[in-house]
Amino acid sequence: QVQLVESGGGLVQAGGSLRLSCAASGRTFSSYYMGWFRQAPGKERQFVAAIFWSGSSTYYANSVKGRFTISRDNAKNTVYLQMNSLKPEDTAVYYCAVRTKPGGTYYLSPFYDYWGQGTQVTVSS
Repeated sequence: QVQLVESGGGLVQAGGSLRLSCAASGRTFSSYYMGWFRQAPGKERQFVAAIFWSGSSTYYANSVKGRFTISRDNAKNTVYLQMNSLKPEDTAVYYCAVRTKPGGTYYLSPFYDYWGQGTQVTVSS
């Protein structure tokens, strides 16, 4: 079992920044890659970014590339999502998730094994 707790969401004006954190506990040594997804009201959950626990590979959705940065602190078992130049269309509940075995497809939510409870990000125009 892996437990994930997100924090750092809030209300920000367009053009502003937020940093989300996802703290993992439990069987964290089995984490293979971690991802951030978001879900706006009435819309499907969509991939935002992913990072592999070993190495430094990172991946981003085209909609956030160049504005968001995913990073990790292995010692703290924490993954971050730095979000800059926020837009109203970034408004959503943001979730972190972890896959605990090799394989799968990092940008598809069904391949993730554990999810956090989500944190609300609201960007005002």
